[in-house]
Amino acid sequence: MTPDLESLRLLVLVGELGSLGRAAGELGIAQPSASKRLSTLERGLGVVLVDRGRRGSALTPAGVVVTERARRVLDEVAGLVEAARALRSAQEAELRVAASMTVAEHLAPRWIGELRRTRPDLRVGLRVTNSETVGALVRDGAVDLGFIEAPGPPPPGISSRKVAVDRLALVVAPAHPWARRRRPLTPPELAATPLVMRERGSGTRDTLDRALPDACPPALELGSTTAVRGAVVAGVAPAVLSVLAVAVDLAEGRLVEVPVDLDLDRVLRAVWPGGRRLVGPAAELLAVAARRSSMEP
Repeated sequence: MTPDLESLRLLVLVGELGSLGRAAGELGIAQPSASKRLSTLERGLGVVLVDRGRRGSALTPAGVVVTERARRVLDEVAGLVEAARALRSAQEAELRVAASMTVAEHLAPRWIGELRRTRPDLRVGLRVTNSETVGALVRDGAVDLGFIEAPGPPPPGISSRKVAVDRLALVVAPAHPWARRRRPLTPPELAATPLVMRERGSGTRDTLDRALPDACPPALELGSTTAVRGAVVAGVAPAVLSVLAVAVDLAEGRLVEVPVDLDLDRVLRAVWPGGRRLVGPAAELLAVAARRSSMEP
């Protein structure tokens, strides 16, 4: 028989206090229940552990040996519980997030900043990558929460929630002929024009590929929104980018938005492992993102 922990605690207390009644009181159980538990322990182990007398209870020689080992078991269990508590505290003080570049550069810092105002001790790690990789990190459990800008439904095995809507804009340098265009560009015209694009797997690229499945090859393919924006400012070619990424350039005249007869709105989503309920800092960050996005135009 494998002894239960409460019976071992009872035995240790009997040895320390010299009384079954006092040991029972320490554990908050009735003395008859304690006596029965001790007898069950003795039968299970096949040895007499306690001499019960009128003046109290004393450990037998076998009881002394078993009690010493019982203390070690109880100390190990206490250590296990304390280690688990420390791990839980560490998890509650740490949040692992991955976000697509548009979200990471323009939205996530504000969301994380608001969360840390209420949780100043929270350590947040933010991985910045494309939407496809964010989905893989979430599925693999490498992060607690992800944010993507990919069009369509979330990848298989992933739960999601809409947190914002983003608009993509066709932008050019001021010297580009389209900068003075007033009539909206048609989808065939845009599809026939080589653009500066993000790499495949990015949410911006996926949105554009879905909107223009017959588009010609890109003029230049780059791995970050900042690099794409810089290439357009330099006059390499037009690009389709989030208005979040080019708002300052448009306001200061470094870029010009070209009207296009194409719906390029997209949903920004929070994603986490499918079938799992978000708790702790991850749930709190999701709530902040949804609340902030609902307040913004």
